Amino acid sequence: MFDILYYLFENYFDSGSYPDSETLTRRLVLAGFDDEEIHQALDWLSELARQDTGNYPASLAENDSFRCFSTIEMEKIDTEGRGFIIFLEHAKIINPLQRELLIDRVIAMDEDSSSLDKIKLIVLTELWVQNQLSDDAVLEKLLIVSDSHYRH
Repeated sequence: MFDILYYLFENYFDSGSYPDSETLTRRLVLAGFDDEEIHQALDWLSELARQDTGNYPASLAENDSFRCFSTIEMEKIDTEGRGFIIFLEHAKIINPLQRELLIDRVIAMDEDSSSLDKIKLIVLTELWVQNQLSDDAVLEKLLIVSDSHYRH
């Protein structure tokens, strides 16, 4: 599924959005992606686009409390990935509500664990879908594949 997300950025980022799911499915099949992988990616993107913030208190976006990760989250998100999520929040790239939505998206992945590269791709996708990738500095930080500056 991550290959499909990379494909979307490589082919559609400059245009600002990706095509409807039917057109995208055809293009992904032509690009050689597996039907099951395409279905999973489109479902994941669909859930991302309609994220339900009603499960969280409205005040969460402005909250400045410390976030502890649950056992399941620690199993799914490696140490470097958790550190990067904390970095994003402290750098004001995401707010606490976006952090929770990000963690939900990572947990929803079928992967056994999520590395820093995968977290960055999910954040890029989330901010892209929310139309919040206007700051080149943010984009540059997210596109750096492995940088030890972000380890906590």
